[in-house]
Amino acid sequence: MNQSLFEQPAAAAVAATLRITEIFFSLQGETSRVGLPTVFVRLTGCPLRCGYCDTAYAFHGGESLALAEILSRVAAYGAHHVTVTGGEPLAQKHAPLLLRWLADAGYSVSLETSGALDVSTVDVRVSKILDLKTPASGECARNLWSNLDYLTAHDEIKFVVCDEQDYVWAREQLRQRRLDALCPVLLSPVHGGLAPRRLAEWILRDRLPVRMQLQMHKLLWGETPGH
Repeated sequence: MNQSLFEQPAAAAVAATLRITEIFFSLQGETSRVGLPTVFVRLTGCPLRCGYCDTAYAFHGGESLALAEILSRVAAYGAHHVTVTGGEPLAQKHAPLLLRWLADAGYSVSLETSGALDVSTVDVRVSKILDLKTPASGECARNLWSNLDYLTAHDEIKFVVCDEQDYVWAREQLRQRRLDALCPVLLSPVHGGLAPRRLAEWILRDRLPVRMQLQMHKLLWGETPGH
């Protein structure tokens, strides 16, 4: 038997690289992990252009790093929680491999993804945070609804709500697709746009089975990159 046939996948994995905008240590500002000290790995590039995007600086540039180097930089912070974000992480073909390596290393890993790209190859140990795009984002047509088939109870669905029309649309998706039966559902007001109190009142009025969240990191550090 030709041993090189078994060595090729491992060799390819070692040679794999990802374009990285930044790796930093902060408090998780969103999801059910809010407040937890977390290492963030922000990948470069995104095929979407949401009107409220707050990470446009990650669209281009970045640094090409081998997966082993990424893991080394993550380990230097000594944290248990790691979030892979973007940009859109899944736009890079080796992102699922990075997620698997992080999970293999014993980290509690979450992935922040737009929901426009296939999540079927994401390791089941990774908590997928699926950001379904609302009409006011300008990218609603990009939602890949088949991704819902790959969600489990430890994943989460997020809607960023820009206005009341967005809220009504999200409410109908929640009800028609029974999203809360799949996993926790999060609603966020656009920071600096929709008043948080208005969103809270709508949720309470309609008795929605969701969690409202604010971006805690922005309340602490504003729009500064690396937080």
